[in-house]
Amino acid sequence: MISTSGEVPDWHREALNPGEWNPGKRLLASLRDYQRHAAAPGTWAQLRKKWAVLRHRFWSAVSGADVPLNCQIGGGLLLPHPNGVVIHPGARIGVNCLLFQQVTLGTQGDGGAPVLGGHVDVGAGAKILGGVTIGAHAVIGANAVVLQDVPAGAVAVGVPAKVLVG
Repeated sequence: MISTSGEVPDWHREALNPGEWNPGKRLLASLRDYQRHAAAPGTWAQLRKKWAVLRHRFWSAVSGADVPLNCQIGGGLLLPHPNGVVIHPGARIGVNCLLFQQVTLGTQGDGGAPVLGGHVDVGAGAKILGGVTIGAHAVIGANAVVLQDVPAGAVAVGVPAKVLVG
């Protein structure tokens, strides 16, 4: 069953099948491993952290995505086509979100980074810039440039994005 929850992470969305070629899931797995071992004490944890960094670098190159190790990503993120995805380290992504290829979550002059609520779908090529908040269950259309807040359940399309409340 596919979860549409904006609050409870569906970890099955990130699960890898043995032998599956999925650079997006493998990139996320390396990020999750790094974050799990980053603060753990002991030599073994430090070795596992270094291994996670190497895997992260490899899968970043393979996938063509720029997802920093220290970013805040809720569980259940889907990156079906991670090529060109760029996430600012200060951005926060809620649970069960979906980011298609060429999505950018970045800053503007004010330095604020975007915050995505739970179960937000972001279409291919969309740019979400600045300290904006995207509400839960919102949809950002392909190639939209979002420069303002988008309320929960709304759709944002266009350049600059216009918010359509359904």
